Amino acid sequence: MGRVIFAKGVNGEIVRKMQRRLTELGFNTQGVDGDYGNNTEKAVKAFQKSRGQDQTGEVDTTTFETLMGTAIPSVKERALQVTAAFEGHDFTLAQGNFDGAGITWGIIGYTLRHGELKNIILKINDRTPALVREAFGAKTEELITVLNSFMSKQIAFADSISLGANKVRLAEPWRTSFRKFGEMKEVQDLQIEIADRDFFKPAVRTAARFGLKSELGIALAFDIHVQNGGIKDSAREQIDRERAAHPITKERELRNIIGQAVADKSSSAFREDVRSRKITIATGSGKVHGATYILRNWGLDESPFEA
Repeated sequence: MGRVIFAKGVNGEIVRKMQRRLTELGFNTQGVDGDYGNNTEKAVKAFQKSRGQDQTGEVDTTTFETLMGTAIPSVKERALQVTAAFEGHDFTLAQGNFDGAGITWGIIGYTLRHGELKNIILKINDRTPALVREAFGAKTEELITVLNSFMSKQIAFADSISLGANKVRLAEPWRTSFRKFGEMKEVQDLQIEIADRDFFKPAVRTAARFGLKSELGIALAFDIHVQNGGIKDSAREQIDRERAAHPITKERELRNIIGQAVADKSSSAFREDVRSRKITIATGSGKVHGATYILRNWGLDESPFEA
């Protein structure tokens, strides 16, 4: 039996792919919803029994490789799955102008305000315009025109299609159109490419700067870059002071210091949300948005990160 990499309580695109494969092989997960619940656990046990493996209901390295026919997902993919769960997004969900960022969409919440959403749509439109039209239909020209306009007009457009007092939900047909767009493989591949270039690679550099060498350390750095844009100078100063005052014997202690500092120097409106995310990763378990996370079940632990 190999190392456990996925178990009950996990959700995301990797789980969805496993569910799809299990179902194809005749082990019914009662739906392909990306949630590793009781039905998926039963299907995994049945698969393991059919292959003469220990019937744990948890996907270890041997089970994954036998089931999927590939090596286990990279640390980047596993860290992305956790952060995407924290963000409350997948490849398809689009939300309105609830926070001033215009539209927030995709695996780690790409936004109009920061330009990522515009870049993805226009890049796909340059490569394969038929895909954009397939998703947005008669609204395609309006969307492209808005994306090529000033930021103020982009935000005003997002505001106009955001519903309710909280402006979280997008009006139709936009909500469905963004979902269709996010379901396309080419679009998902581009989302991952941008997450790697703009967030994961900088996270690896940040981890090296602070001496984080474990998978949990990389996952922490990645979540910091996605949610916080990196480690601010004020947080760096706090980390350096704490390290000088408290000699570090275990990386978990260092992760905790980093997580607390990043939270302390975050906006007061989001400080405790930042803290819950960072300390959950730093310690390997915790609650975020009311949900319990055991990072070992997401395939992330003290194992050394191998680039």
